[in-house]
Amino acid sequence: MLLQKLQPDIHHRRTTVCTELQALMEEGGFFERLSFSDECTFHLCGNVNTHNVRIWGTENPKSVVEVARESPKVNVFCAVSTFKVYVPFFFSQPTVTGIAFLDVLTEWLLLQLNEDSADFILQMDGAPPHFHRHVREFLNQYLPQRWIGCGTVDDQMLLAWPPRSPDATPCDFFQWSYVKYQVYVPLLPENTPELKV
Repeated sequence: MLLQKLQPDIHHRRTTVCTELQALMEEGGFFERLSFSDECTFHLCGNVNTHNVRIWGTENPKSVVEVARESPKVNVFCAVSTFKVYVPFFFSQPTVTGIAFLDVLTEWLLLQLNEDSADFILQMDGAPPHFHRHVREFLNQYLPQRWIGCGTVDDQMLLAWPPRSPDATPCDFFQWSYVKYQVYVPLLPENTPELKV
């Protein structure tokens, strides 16, 4: 069974964005302006979200995977630039919504990015909270042509992030994996404050 099947036009859009990003990075100063951002969920029970790395086979592997339901979790947001890792932000809500994400942008991340540079570019992936109408309206007003993300033809983004594009940023292909390897080692955290530490 295919989940979120990649249609031929998606492959083209992903290739196009990667080519455009590569061309921009070859220009002087672009990469130094770029800040990648992403969020991740850490479950107290040690379950790791592998949503972006599922491989569906044509045969039943006859395996059983136990899942702990209603496990306490922590949603973490982070950003990475060539200069630094912006310390993690822990969402207070159990689910990251568009409004919660907008609060993180306006009250936490953009304040720090503006302190480091007045001319940064913010990259976001295609997560639903990033595509929220209020988030895009804010970015169009305060960062026109200085954000990369999912949007509409009316949005003022630098590049349109292609849908279903996991592992296309350092946060996805390195940072979260590294952090999970540090967090989920015996002895596992016993409560959410320990998990945050």
